[in-house]
Amino acid sequence: MRPNALFSGKSLPEYEQAISEAGAVVADAVASANHPATPRPPAHLRSVVRQVDLDRPLGELSSALEESRDLFLEHAVWFHDARYQAHLNCPVATAAIAADVIASSVNTSVDTWDQSLAATHIETHLLEWLAGRLGLGDLADGVFTSGGTASNLQALLLAREHSTADGTPLDALRILTSPEAHFSVTKAARTLGLAADAVVHCPTDERGRLRPDGVESAIDDAEKAGLTVMAVSATAGTTDRGAVDPLAALAQITHGRGLWLHVDAAVGGALVTSSRHSSLLDGIGGADSVTVDFHKTWYQPVAASALLVRDRRMFAHSRTNADYLNPEHARVPNLVDKSLATSRRFDALKPWITLRTHGADAIGSWLDASLDLAQEAHTIAEAMPDLKVFERPSTHMLLFRFTAVDLEQRDDVNDAIRETLFMEGRTVIARTRWGGETWLKLTLLNPMADAADLRATFDDVVRTGHLLAGDLSAEVSA
Repeated sequence: MRPNALFSGKSLPEYEQAISEAGAVVADAVASANHPATPRPPAHLRSVVRQVDLDRPLGELSSALEESRDLFLEHAVWFHDARYQAHLNCPVATAAIAADVIASSVNTSVDTWDQSLAATHIETHLLEWLAGRLGLGDLADGVFTSGGTASNLQALLLAREHSTADGTPLDALRILTSPEAHFSVTKAARTLGLAADAVVHCPTDERGRLRPDGVESAIDDAEKAGLTVMAVSATAGTTDRGAVDPLAALAQITHGRGLWLHVDAAVGGALVTSSRHSSLLDGIGGADSVTVDFHKTWYQPVAASALLVRDRRMFAHSRTNADYLNPEHARVPNLVDKSLATSRRFDALKPWITLRTHGADAIGSWLDASLDLAQEAHTIAEAMPDLKVFERPSTHMLLFRFTAVDLEQRDDVNDAIRETLFMEGRTVIARTRWGGETWLKLTLLNPMADAADLRATFDDVVRTGHLLAGDLSAEVSA
């Protein structure tokens, strides 16, 4: 074995050099990147990567880092770039990157006490603090997961087990949610062995929010059919429109009916730090479970999500004990008792160090700036005659489309606009389908962006739309 290849007290000079060299490669790549992306076709990148012979090591870290720059960093998507406006990827706090270095170096696994010690209490204290901010009460508890999909899955697992304690069969269970809810709700229902029609979409209002009267009607319909509503799954920040369901009204309904309320606040959970928009989460304290993604609106590196529950005793529904790991009567706190995962990174250190460096108010100010940017984007786009805006943003997202083309060509042109801009690399936006039509989408999470960046994006959209429309007209004429 090569001397000092493994991290230890004997390899600290090599460790410091490795961290320094890796940081320098990233810094150089970021400094030279002048667009959010420099995309290449999938076949090209596949070919380049597959040329690497993993049985022939380069022998030096510096050589491997340079190769990784050519293979990865030269083709990375840079979420810190102000012209990246596509998905729920945020620029990350530098403090959180430092925390990631620490967590990776120590390699703590927070599944059992004897592997984590103080890390167990840091994660627990952080989530107790968050539960307090959300108003979940004194019995609240939580656990970190790999992402919103995993958090939603575990929340609905707890709801399923809670609902079937009396012997209710799985095929009688129903989940009531919005048609705009994240697809992971349907994915969870399938994973949990529920019926194919277990997810019931309830009506929404003109802003895409669940209508409480529609939820009540769906509960009545389920009861009349002899079915059991195992959960109402609300959303605080839908993926396309950023809508926040009326959480207080839904909490009142579910409490009155003795039903489980889950709130998927993967997107909107950070509103709890906002000085101007926290009221959007009014009523979230009445939820039985809440999903919060730190790697979205808390400006943390992937992955860092959490599931919080109002009653910590509910975690017993997903607990399994092993004598060699977490015996049933252990006298120490083993976080694996609450987690679906066993080995698990110490991801809580990222938001912990960010909060200890900057504080929650700073995160809230970054978030407020992003929400302000979405409102400014609406104003700019609405004034452009070749663009149609779907609605004023509820939070971070703006839907719009290029309309200076015949109606029957609009979907094709808008699809092509997004793809063309991505391949050019200087503007990255998203697209979705709404009302049977293709819409372009901005997801604005970068507080460093400004109105000039927005105008440049919309100008690129209009310019590209006209070019593509002209190409289509030429094809028709030919």
